[in-house]
Amino acid sequence: MARHASDLELLRFEESFDGEIRLDEPLSKHTSYRIGGPARAYILVNSPAALSAALAACKADECSWVVVGKGSNLLVSDAGFKGAVIVLAGEFRNWKFDEENARVVVGAGTTLSRLVQEVFHRGYSGMEFAVGTPGSVGGAVRMNAGTKDDWIGSRVVSVTTFAPDQGLKRYAPSDIEWAYRSTSFAPDEIIVEVELQLTPALSGNIHDRMRTLLERRKASQPLEYPSCGSVFKNPEGASAGALIDEVGLKGSMCGGAQISEKHANFIVNKNKACASDVLALIKRAQEKVKEHYGIELQPEVKFLGFEEEFKS
Repeated sequence: MARHASDLELLRFEESFDGEIRLDEPLSKHTSYRIGGPARAYILVNSPAALSAALAACKADECSWVVVGKGSNLLVSDAGFKGAVIVLAGEFRNWKFDEENARVVVGAGTTLSRLVQEVFHRGYSGMEFAVGTPGSVGGAVRMNAGTKDDWIGSRVVSVTTFAPDQGLKRYAPSDIEWAYRSTSFAPDEIIVEVELQLTPALSGNIHDRMRTLLERRKASQPLEYPSCGSVFKNPEGASAGALIDEVGLKGSMCGGAQISEKHANFIVNKNKACASDVLALIKRAQEKVKEHYGIELQPEVKFLGFEEEFKS
């Protein structure tokens, strides 16, 4: 008996669909770790209509889905993900500057690096803290990315989200709970647009600060190897990297993965590592730090496609 095509398969060939669907797409091509098996579907959507159509097809197929930005804070299982990975492209990567109010409205699919450069070239400050930071604007807002001195939530004027069966919703900053590496957005709320407050400044001053921050990042982080950035959140009053270093794990390896010799809160893909290699080092660090200090390290990295659930 012939198999009926799924709604996702049908949507793939729908001429009016403003996007692209790739079946069994290796996610190692789309994560900063360069690790991960295939997704059932990898969906690029270029417009709100395409996003709605993709979500409707997933619902009809009873296919779980997740929105991924640049895959810079993500560890994907070696077995891959049995659902759909949705990526915001096209219209979701546009921006518009409001010169009168020193603001920018930017699509959530825009990369942080591109936004930082656009803001700099127009003579504004406010995004220097994100220089050299991988990822998308939407992902940065969802996790309230930043440094101990500055974070993206402090620049937000409004956030627009889209949720299945609910449509668009606009939030003021006071409507959102901002915390260290987290926000109050629901799991099925997709951030589609962000409005940010900037500050006019002399380009020379902005450039100097960006250069200083980038040099500091290069000196302290293992940027020469694929990684997800910081693996763990810093416990209150402590440094995750320092704790891992103090229990003697800096430089430890499992397969092709290594706890970085430069910064112990980075686990790098040093030589064709598998997700299982990285996961083993994550658990080893958690166990050692818990054993020595009684502190439970909480992952900052997100996990996708694993049967076991991890708190982050």
